[in-house]
Amino acid sequence: MSGTMVESGSSGVIALTPDHLEQAHGLSQALVWPYRVEDWKFAHDLGRGFAVEAEGKLVGTALWWPYGETFGTIGMIIVSSNAQRQGIGGRLMAALLADAAGRRLTLISTKEGAPLYTRLGFKPFGFITQHQAVLAKAPAIDAAVPVRAALADDRSAIEALDERAAGMDRRRLLAALMGIADTVVVEREGEVVGYGCVRRWGRGVVIGPVIARDQTDARAIVATLAAAHEGGFVRIDVTEACGLASWLVEIGLPQVDRAVVMALGEPPQGMPDATLFALSNQSLG
Repeated sequence: MSGTMVESGSSGVIALTPDHLEQAHGLSQALVWPYRVEDWKFAHDLGRGFAVEAEGKLVGTALWWPYGETFGTIGMIIVSSNAQRQGIGGRLMAALLADAAGRRLTLISTKEGAPLYTRLGFKPFGFITQHQAVLAKAPAIDAAVPVRAALADDRSAIEALDERAAGMDRRRLLAALMGIADTVVVEREGEVVGYGCVRRWGRGVVIGPVIARDQTDARAIVATLAAAHEGGFVRIDVTEACGLASWLVEIGLPQVDRAVVMALGEPPQGMPDATLFALSNQSLG
């Protein structure tokens, strides 16, 4: 995207550029969101972003990430507290939706953002639960589940499995994640039937995505990834429908938030042989 004004005036919408990221980090810090500058850069490199400046300072951001030609996710929508009730959020979303026109879009809504998204036509279709803590003790790993470190040769199988579960083509996201994450797979009879990633993010590490055929395999993947971070800060965001929340609490990762997932258009649908248990993180899905 270029830096061309979408609207004229001091609060016009422009492209979010790498030069904005330090200020964007400051906006998220003011909300006590855990993003590091590196997390902003990772998200910005993968997506398309918009910004609003006032008096030379960044006061609003909005990003979206294309998945294939049909879908996209939206996130990192922030308006500075001293720039509220000026229509900035609406202008950012208008620019973003124009840029993503024709796609089916999903987002995870804050309570504050829900009225705007509802006016724009987004409808709720599920919930996610956020779990995090300093992991006091590594969870037990089910030795009956054949979890191993992912190999370069697993890449195409992971991509295919991810698309079956997520219902979207997320190859660009996976390529970026696998460049920085520790990744494991579940292999049965020569077939990769589950995978999971853990990477440096926020206050410590985030586990996700996690995709598996059932809860038994998903728990083994999460336990394997978490075991290397005993004593560290661990976060995981899971779909409420997947049923992992109570087990995560048992292993020392309490639920700290619950948020609604909304879609503009029909949300993506996964296949029955693979389930998306954990997100890569809330914005990227």
